[in-house]
Amino acid sequence: MSHSNVKHGILRYSWWTRVNHWLIAISFVLLVLSGLALFYPFFFGLTALFGGPEPTRIVHPYIGVFMSLFFVIQAVRFFGDNLIRRHDVQWMKQVRDVLANRDERLPPVGKNNAGQKLVYWIFLATVPVLLITGIVLWRPWIADDMPVWALRWAVTIHAYTAFIAIITLVIHIYSAIWVKGSIRAMTQGRVSHAWARHHHGLWYDEVRRKGGHEDPGGLSPNRDVPSKRT
Repeated sequence: MSHSNVKHGILRYSWWTRVNHWLIAISFVLLVLSGLALFYPFFFGLTALFGGPEPTRIVHPYIGVFMSLFFVIQAVRFFGDNLIRRHDVQWMKQVRDVLANRDERLPPVGKNNAGQKLVYWIFLATVPVLLITGIVLWRPWIADDMPVWALRWAVTIHAYTAFIAIITLVIHIYSAIWVKGSIRAMTQGRVSHAWARHHHGLWYDEVRRKGGHEDPGGLSPNRDVPSKRT
């Protein structure tokens, strides 16, 4: 799919949305690296990235609080965009068509498809759990005053929840790479009319109605669509 007209395309993500997203993304990667270094001996060498074991232990919770604050902002702003609709249910029922790249069979979707919405809800569930259990384990401010049983439960829950979040992040990154143009949208903010019409037909129609955008291709969102990877 051609992206030559992206600069004159449709605004998908504002500058603040993009900054917020990348702050969360970078923070989460740092949390993954420092968390693995602290929880699993095999990854202990990663502490060198943060200046050693003690600096890693110190910065990990602060990064977690920082990320959580920006995540709250993003979660509140995009709550409405991630409510599950009827077409999302149908999209999930046709997940085989999604994986097989048979886009012509899929129903048109809004600003986010069902996969993106699931990522949102998984993170909405896991980030608060990680924050709360992380606070319980925060040394020396909190953990030293907590009973042993609470620390054991917190460590276990934190580790399993982090595993779910990491797997979700990997899927999210893979999907962004797989759907050509997604990363460009989160770096440049705009997408071409063809991209929006093809991947998010309902959102494209809504933007055109509100902003008076002309449809240069004259295509409906669910027919005559180009291939995802072309």
